[in-house]
Amino acid sequence: MRRFLLFLLLPFPALAQPQLALPLDCEIGTTCFIEDYVDNDPRVGAQRDFACGINSRDGHKGTDIALLSFDAPGTAVTAAAPGTVVRTRDSMADDRLMNGVTTETACGNAVLVDHGAGWQTIYCHLALGSVRVAAGQSVERGTPLGDVGLSGQTNHPHLHFGVLHDGETIDPFRPMATGTCDETPTETLWNDPPSYTQTGLITAGFSDHIPNLDTVRDGSARVTQATADAPVVVYAHAGYAQHGDILRLSATGPDGQIFEHDQILKSPQISILRAYGRKAPATGWPTGDYLGEATLTRKGKVIAHRFAHVTVT
Repeated sequence: MRRFLLFLLLPFPALAQPQLALPLDCEIGTTCFIEDYVDNDPRVGAQRDFACGINSRDGHKGTDIALLSFDAPGTAVTAAAPGTVVRTRDSMADDRLMNGVTTETACGNAVLVDHGAGWQTIYCHLALGSVRVAAGQSVERGTPLGDVGLSGQTNHPHLHFGVLHDGETIDPFRPMATGTCDETPTETLWNDPPSYTQTGLITAGFSDHIPNLDTVRDGSARVTQATADAPVVVYAHAGYAQHGDILRLSATGPDGQIFEHDQILKSPQISILRAYGRKAPATGWPTGDYLGEATLTRKGKVIAHRFAHVTVT
């Protein structure tokens, strides 16, 4: 009896917590990157990732793993750990304009998996018609659940991966969170923790002029509709870049690439703004949708990336 009581007093969480694999069939730094982490700052209007960095959004409740291209159909979302499918949704259109999306449907097409002991994972923004599993189905780590898409509240292809315990959001990079970030987190739910960098792209967008930091911060620099005679400018606001990082700004329109410009960042500040653009040709830009990209690389690996959109009328 004494031995039995001692066993009951021993800690059990290690057996109950799921051990997670990367839930997306991609290579971080080459075909995808982690864009945003769980917000570890409980204050309204403030955000910090698990390491007290800038790579989160106010109130964000998951880990966003983003693809580096819109032209990557069929990138599989996979179960991060063994479990049972609780429910799915596979009825929402892939629409970067998010027409008709509400707070109830922000997750888009999705799969919810139960791992026992109160642990669940959720996989959001799947492509319409791609969900491969059904409620009640058992899955193993790595089982394909669906494909990355543009359903729900997203304007670029990424997986929003959420971890829940008894209905509460858990940061898999810091599961023993106490309400504030930690510069030296020691625990993780990942089998093989993805590498982390403090550097990030805070925002990127199109403008019709070279903006300043104040107008980028307050949003007035961004244009989503432009005339055919206006300059095409792509800007990017980065934080904590390092000496030698390479920032690429590019723009593509209906007739193909307009520009692709690389700049080596030398002794950058904590917060930097860079922009590049072209004047309109004499005949004006062709009407249609334009795609901008800001890509930050370090030693050949992508560490941050943002898409931008503008429509020329």
